[in-house]
Amino acid sequence: MSRTTSGSATIAPPAPGYASAPSKTKYVAVDPTLYQGDWTGKYANNKSFTVHVSGVSGFHAKVHYLSDGTSKYQDVLIKDGSFRVGDTKFTLLNNGKAQIKNVVTDPATGSTYLDTAYATLQK
Repeated sequence: MSRTTSGSATIAPPAPGYASAPSKTKYVAVDPTLYQGDWTGKYANNKSFTVHVSGVSGFHAKVHYLSDGTSKYQDVLIKDGSFRVGDTKFTLLNNGKAQIKNVVTDPATGSTYLDTAYATLQK
Protein backbone atom coordinates (compact mmCIF):
# COMPACT_ATOMS: atom_id res chain seq x y z
CA MET A 1 0.00 0.00 0.00
CA SER A 2 1.52 3.33 -0.98
CA ARG A 3 1.29 6.27 1.34
CA THR A 4 1.74 9.98 0.89
CA THR A 5 3.69 12.01 3.42
CA SER A 6 2.79 15.63 4.03
CA GLY A 7 5.06 17.30 6.55
CA SER A 8 5.07 15.00 9.56
CA ALA A 9 1.70 13.38 8.80
CA THR A 10 1.30 10.20 6.79
CA ILE A 11 -1.86 9.99 4.72
CA ALA A 12 -3.21 6.62 3.56
CA PRO A 13 -4.50 6.42 -0.02
CA PRO A 14 -8.27 6.56 -0.54
CA ALA A 15 -10.35 3.40 -0.48
CA PRO A 16 -11.06 1.87 -3.91
CA GLY A 17 -13.77 3.71 -5.79
CA TYR A 18 -13.53 6.88 -3.75
CA ALA A 19 -12.13 10.20 -4.92
CA SER A 20 -8.86 11.28 -3.35
CA ALA A 21 -10.22 14.73 -2.49
CA PRO A 22 -13.75 15.99 -1.98
CA SER A 23 -15.21 18.04 -4.79
CA LYS A 24 -15.25 21.78 -4.23
CA THR A 25 -17.95 22.35 -6.85
CA LYS A 26 -21.48 23.32 -5.92
CA TYR A 27 -24.61 21.31 -6.66
CA VAL A 28 -26.16 22.59 -9.88
CA ALA A 29 -29.29 21.64 -11.80
CA VAL A 30 -28.76 18.93 -14.41
CA ASP A 31 -30.53 18.17 -17.67
CA PRO A 32 -33.04 15.43 -16.74
CA THR A 33 -32.91 13.93 -20.25
CA LEU A 34 -29.24 12.98 -19.71
CA TYR A 35 -30.06 10.82 -16.66
CA GLN A 36 -33.70 9.65 -16.68
CA GLY A 37 -34.51 6.16 -17.85
CA ASP A 38 -33.20 2.61 -17.56
CA TRP A 39 -29.45 2.10 -17.71
CA THR A 40 -28.33 -1.48 -18.33
CA GLY A 41 -25.02 -3.30 -18.49
CA LYS A 42 -23.03 -6.34 -17.40
CA TYR A 43 -20.14 -6.79 -14.99
CA ALA A 44 -17.03 -8.79 -15.97
CA ASN A 45 -18.56 -11.91 -14.34
CA ASN A 46 -21.48 -11.57 -16.83
CA LYS A 47 -24.00 -10.55 -14.13
CA SER A 48 -26.34 -7.92 -15.50
CA PHE A 49 -27.58 -4.82 -13.71
CA THR A 50 -30.14 -2.07 -14.21
CA VAL A 51 -30.08 1.45 -12.81
CA HIS A 52 -33.49 3.10 -13.11
CA VAL A 53 -33.30 6.89 -12.73
CA SER A 54 -36.52 8.89 -12.40
CA GLY A 55 -37.88 12.12 -10.99
CA VAL A 56 -34.82 14.18 -11.88
CA SER A 57 -35.45 17.71 -10.65
CA GLY A 58 -32.64 20.20 -10.19
CA PHE A 59 -29.84 17.98 -8.89
CA HIS A 60 -32.14 15.48 -7.11
CA ALA A 61 -33.26 12.09 -8.48
CA LYS A 62 -34.85 8.82 -7.42
CA VAL A 63 -32.80 5.72 -8.26
CA HIS A 64 -33.45 1.97 -8.20
CA TYR A 65 -30.37 -0.26 -8.60
CA LEU A 66 -31.01 -3.93 -9.37
CA SER A 67 -28.37 -6.64 -9.83
CA ASP A 68 -28.27 -10.36 -9.06
CA GLY A 69 -30.91 -10.25 -6.34
CA THR A 70 -29.69 -6.94 -4.89
CA SER A 71 -32.32 -4.22 -5.00
CA LYS A 72 -31.61 -0.72 -3.66
CA TYR A 73 -33.89 2.31 -3.75
CA GLN A 74 -32.49 5.72 -2.88
CA ASP A 75 -33.05 9.45 -3.32
CA VAL A 76 -29.74 10.82 -4.63
CA LEU A 77 -27.97 14.11 -5.22
CA ILE A 78 -26.19 14.48 -8.56
CA LYS A 79 -22.85 16.29 -8.42
CA ASP A 80 -20.06 16.44 -11.00
CA GLY A 81 -22.06 14.01 -13.19
CA SER A 82 -22.13 11.35 -10.45
CA PHE A 83 -24.28 9.92 -7.69
CA ARG A 84 -24.10 7.00 -5.25
CA VAL A 85 -26.62 4.29 -4.39
CA GLY A 86 -25.26 2.37 -1.42
CA ASP A 87 -21.84 0.99 -2.43
CA THR A 88 -22.45 1.72 -6.12
CA LYS A 89 -21.28 4.87 -7.91
CA PHE A 90 -22.82 6.03 -11.21
CA THR A 91 -20.79 8.45 -13.35
CA LEU A 92 -22.19 9.91 -16.57
CA LEU A 93 -19.50 9.66 -19.28
CA ASN A 94 -21.32 11.10 -22.29
CA ASN A 95 -24.78 11.10 -23.77
CA GLY A 96 -26.21 7.63 -23.17
CA LYS A 97 -23.10 6.07 -21.55
CA ALA A 98 -22.15 5.76 -17.88
CA GLN A 99 -19.53 4.05 -15.72
CA ILE A 100 -20.72 1.96 -12.78
CA LYS A 101 -18.36 1.16 -9.90
CA ASN A 102 -19.58 -1.28 -7.28
CA VAL A 103 -17.77 -2.27 -4.07
CA VAL A 104 -18.27 -6.01 -3.64
CA THR A 105 -17.61 -7.97 -0.44
CA ASP A 106 -16.64 -11.63 -0.75
CA PRO A 107 -18.89 -13.41 1.83
CA ALA A 108 -16.35 -16.23 2.31
CA THR A 109 -13.32 -14.05 3.08
CA GLY A 110 -14.78 -10.65 3.94
CA SER A 111 -12.38 -9.00 1.49
CA THR A 112 -13.65 -6.27 -0.83
CA TYR A 113 -12.91 -5.40 -4.43
CA LEU A 114 -14.09 -2.79 -6.91
CA ASP A 115 -16.16 -4.06 -9.84
CA THR A 116 -16.30 -1.63 -12.77
CA ALA A 117 -18.75 -1.84 -15.67
CA TYR A 118 -20.38 0.37 -18.28
CA ALA A 119 -24.06 1.07 -18.78
CA THR A 120 -26.09 2.25 -21.75
CA LEU A 121 -29.27 4.29 -21.51
CA GLN A 122 -32.14 2.35 -23.09
CA LYS A 123 -34.29 4.43 -25.43
